[in-house]
Amino acid sequence: MTKTKTLRIDHVKHPMGLLSVHVFWCVAFIVIPLLFILYYMMIDGNGSLTLDNIKYLGSKEILRCFGRSLIYAAASTAVCLLLGYPLALIISRMPTRRQTTMNMLIMIPMWVSFIIRTYTIKNIFNDNGIINQLLRSMHILEKEGDFVKFLGTPGLIIFGMVYNFLPYMVVPIVTSLTGIDNRLFEASADLGASPWKTLLHVTLPLSRAGIISGITMVFVPAVSTFYISSTLSGGTVTLIGDKIETAFLNESNFSRGSALSFVLMILIIISMLIMNKFGDRNVEGVAV
Repeated sequence: MTKTKTLRIDHVKHPMGLLSVHVFWCVAFIVIPLLFILYYMMIDGNGSLTLDNIKYLGSKEILRCFGRSLIYAAASTAVCLLLGYPLALIISRMPTRRQTTMNMLIMIPMWVSFIIRTYTIKNIFNDNGIINQLLRSMHILEKEGDFVKFLGTPGLIIFGMVYNFLPYMVVPIVTSLTGIDNRLFEASADLGASPWKTLLHVTLPLSRAGIISGITMVFVPAVSTFYISSTLSGGTVTLIGDKIETAFLNESNFSRGSALSFVLMILIIISMLIMNKFGDRNVEGVAV
């Protein structure tokens, strides 16, 4: 009888060779850029060491900008979760062929440029856009020059974030829900649990990995976005991404831009670590 040998990773003489490409990629495109940002953060325009950029981060304007960015990102993430989870739950209960079709329909808008999608929202909701024209045609707006002010409002900015990032919430949750064994739902029903109890005590805990992944994939781009806020607010609402864009492109102040970018990356890393901590916990106590 011929014995079959199983290749194990600990039998490889040089396991680091397998990771060399990944290590090189991380060092070249993550570590080194971070070091450059840290360097520019500690110097002024003349190349001299300074703490002015750190003091700038503690100014009231920047602290309010960071707080505003976190609030808008958290609000858009919450709305995406409230809209995305029921949609993902419905899709996961469909036959496989319909699931594929629905997933494709959700991803089709992502094939269009992010800039075009956001600019289209602006054209729809501007003072002479489709929404205001519809309100005039319905005689809700009596005078020809009357309009409802949408641009520059927090609601429209959050709507733009939700519209652009909602698929990032739906897709991982659908993947998580479709991986749940249907026999668990049948067992829950056999034990007398109502559909609502099954959702709370079985479905939600078992789909937590998809929820955490979706929250991370929405919150990270939302907290760092700049085009959505600048386009849909006309410059009246400034988020931290707008400040970074202004520092680098308009003011050519690489020191301030690097300082803002460094703090933003720290916030993103902290949020991802928190999400991963919740996602790595084993699901316990899943009972009716």
